[in-house]
Amino acid sequence: MRIRGGRLPVGRNAADPSGSGGSGGASENGASAGRTPDGGASGDGSAAGGPDSTGAGQLASPWPRAAALLLAGALPALTFPAPGLWWFAYGALVPWLLLIRTASSPRRAALDGWIGGIGFVIAVHHWLMPSLHVFIVLLAALLGLLWAPWGLLVSRLLGGSPSARRAVAAVVVVPSGWLLIELVRSWEGLGGPWGLLGASQWEVSPALRVASVGGVWLVSLLVLAVNTGAALLIAAPAARTAVGVALLVCALSVTAMWAWAPRPTSGGTVRIAVVQPGIVEGPGSVERRLDRGEDLTRSLAGRGVDLVVWGESSIGAGAWENPETARRLAELSRLVGADLLVNVDARQTDGSGRSGIFKSAVLVGPGGPTGDRYDKMRLVPFGEYVPARSLLGWATSVGRAAGEDRLRGDRQVVMTLPDGARGLRIGPLVCFETAFPDMSRRLVRDGAQVLVAQSATSTFQGSWAPAQHASLGALRAAENGRPTVHATLTGISAAYGPRGERVGHPLGTDASAAEVFDLPLARGETLYGRFGDWPVYGAFAALAALCAVEGLRALRRPAPRPPGPPARTAHGSPGRPGR
Repeated sequence: MRIRGGRLPVGRNAADPSGSGGSGGASENGASAGRTPDGGASGDGSAAGGPDSTGAGQLASPWPRAAALLLAGALPALTFPAPGLWWFAYGALVPWLLLIRTASSPRRAALDGWIGGIGFVIAVHHWLMPSLHVFIVLLAALLGLLWAPWGLLVSRLLGGSPSARRAVAAVVVVPSGWLLIELVRSWEGLGGPWGLLGASQWEVSPALRVASVGGVWLVSLLVLAVNTGAALLIAAPAARTAVGVALLVCALSVTAMWAWAPRPTSGGTVRIAVVQPGIVEGPGSVERRLDRGEDLTRSLAGRGVDLVVWGESSIGAGAWENPETARRLAELSRLVGADLLVNVDARQTDGSGRSGIFKSAVLVGPGGPTGDRYDKMRLVPFGEYVPARSLLGWATSVGRAAGEDRLRGDRQVVMTLPDGARGLRIGPLVCFETAFPDMSRRLVRDGAQVLVAQSATSTFQGSWAPAQHASLGALRAAENGRPTVHATLTGISAAYGPRGERVGHPLGTDASAAEVFDLPLARGETLYGRFGDWPVYGAFAALAALCAVEGLRALRRPAPRPPGPPARTAHGSPGRPGR
């Protein structure tokens, strides 16, 4: 059958010369989908990357693409200790970003973000596998959901052919989205702020200067900005000049912080000793560990130390309940001429009358316990308590989850040493509390001159965990302009000066020894100490600005035209879209 008047255009309504079609404005919607955030055309008709950027070859297939995304999400784990490829952090996210920008739809972009997030969580926390077993896969799947909205954001800003304005916006907004993910997963119930991307720069002096200005958050923003810029330089030739200028601004900002940010001023030195008994296992390990700690502490006599620090859980339940233990510790204090900061993991009663198992930093002087005690406030999920135990208590049967929940302390404590140690004020932290920037900052604002962390990590010997944990002390020191001591049972024990620089020689995981660190004290306040987490608020502002611009653009977009009457053939039947 021949249609009178010639062939109908495919996909258009013959009665609608504008071509809006009977679908309610298909061409309007198509133009809208291809529009960039700055109002320009994407150049390929798709905000999610367009049909010409859906990937090539095997990466267009679901399973190979998922495998590539898992690998791309895992790459940043190589930037942390023990591999310690800190320089790789500035390009580790580029493959992930390039994969997301080729997503064929918003749904695919969100899925790409989620799958990459799973790879990131498993790689950064892989050392938990002996403790959590298969549960780590479920944990990664849940935490990976945090990256799904980020996948949408990356696709929206990097997809297609970004204009110069859209590219510059991406360098600001994409890192802001990542920073909010780090903020959310920093909640203790989600595992705490372990594996923040900025923490990979713990031994880079310029990065530590940046941390003194805006904490680890600002370092993460800068690392993400470089990754986003690198991805745009590869995928958006038309925007390379604008991206180059944006990256130059980042470099100049780091230079300005290096040159002009306040530096801590010298305030003398303090001599602090760390006692690391090493691996002690088997029957009677609690008593044997105490005996080894006592022997190592005796070797410090006559060395003029101001404080001796033992690691986390250095005194277990049986030893602490024995009155003889307090007498032995007091005798050690008199012999060495310094107070001992020990750590007790035992059933106790706190000041408010609560009874249960606490992990406590306890100060012991020549006369026994001084009364200064700090109970750990932020506990390790599953390791020290099981969240929603009535629902998730089964985790104790498949891993090393806590059989009984520890109790939390209710406040941070600054301890003052006696006049013999010049009234030194120390701020104790226990285990992964060193991962929380706000806790160290609060102790320094309360007057702490030295941050003292007590840890164990004995469960994770032979993994990357001890090195990663010890590295956090450098960031906390640089953020607050105060020296930090990281004392463990089995290594790695280390010390850092007020600029985050390493002091002395760390004790590795193979050492059973006591080490003395001469720590430089410091005065003054860093910008991070004064203003706190301002980069996080800046990230919120950047994302809010993007939402406002997108909302205004949606309001200004003309409504789709109403559908026209259906086309008809010469015999009056509805027209077909073509032959």
